[in-house]
Amino acid sequence: MPLRPAATVTGSLAGLCALVLSAVPAQAAPAAGTPVPVAHRGASGYAPENTLAAVDAARALDVKWVENDVQRTRDGELVVMHDATLSRTTDVEEVFPDRAPWRVADFTAAEIAQLDAGSWFDPLYAGERVPTLEQYLRHLDRTGQNLLLEIKRPELYPGIEADILGELRSEGWLDRRHVRGKLVVQSFGADSVRAVHEQAPAVRTGFLGTPAVGELPMYARFSDQINPPHTTLTGEYVRQVQALKGPHGKPLEVFTWTVNGAEAARRVAAMGVDGIISNYPDVVRDATRSGAGDGGREESREEEPEEELEEAVEEAREAAREAGISFPAP
Repeated sequence: MPLRPAATVTGSLAGLCALVLSAVPAQAAPAAGTPVPVAHRGASGYAPENTLAAVDAARALDVKWVENDVQRTRDGELVVMHDATLSRTTDVEEVFPDRAPWRVADFTAAEIAQLDAGSWFDPLYAGERVPTLEQYLRHLDRTGQNLLLEIKRPELYPGIEADILGELRSEGWLDRRHVRGKLVVQSFGADSVRAVHEQAPAVRTGFLGTPAVGELPMYARFSDQINPPHTTLTGEYVRQVQALKGPHGKPLEVFTWTVNGAEAARRVAAMGVDGIISNYPDVVRDATRSGAGDGGREESREEEPEEELEEAVEEAREAAREAGISFPAP
């Protein structure tokens, strides 16, 4: 799920994580049928993606669900990182200048732990680290938040499903409380989602993409969610998905991504989606709770048509990469 560059975020927003130590005001419970807001890579519009600071930013916004990405190091450690390489969101090129192309899989966990994963976003976050999955899970237990975990590029890491499930089990995330309401595991790889379901049938799973309607019954055998990019959605498609029951006997859910503006949030909410994944989950929450809106805070980061087009292109490229399809450069 693509993330727009941090340069689009105003400097005044970068310090949101400082709010974590303050009391979070009570929020009204969402109305029945209101989509669940999910913080994409944590609240990544406000803090460096996939870090504990981004989790804390989501908590400061009173957002319960966070999404992250998991990959595997050379020595078998699971780390929270979106890209297959470390160069975009860390200082790996400075720390290890001779290790191009700086793939996650080519570094040990100890080496990755040396990297600064915050300064690229804002100097305020200098020294923020790439968390291991273990650290991330323990942090979520402390904050009381829930996890939408994405298995990233599973084709690069054979057997990673068993590794992730083993880590979840050792950290207590496969107990009844977690699997019933605090955890979903998703991937662009259908085989990976199927493997999770077969190895841990109690765990709820999601498939990232927009399968053809005729293929949905096949996905419903091992997926509890169908999670498409919002640019591909129609109300009819959402209804077709939700008309089917997943492996746990409940209607399939639709969690769509990556929705960063109030207008787009209201549009997909009107289609009946169950969840909305966003870099700005507070914008999504406020827009979908307030309906038409009144030009308040939720309108402040509305996407212009050019931004919507750019986002759609990025989403198409990401889906193509995940599917192993060649996508020509512009």
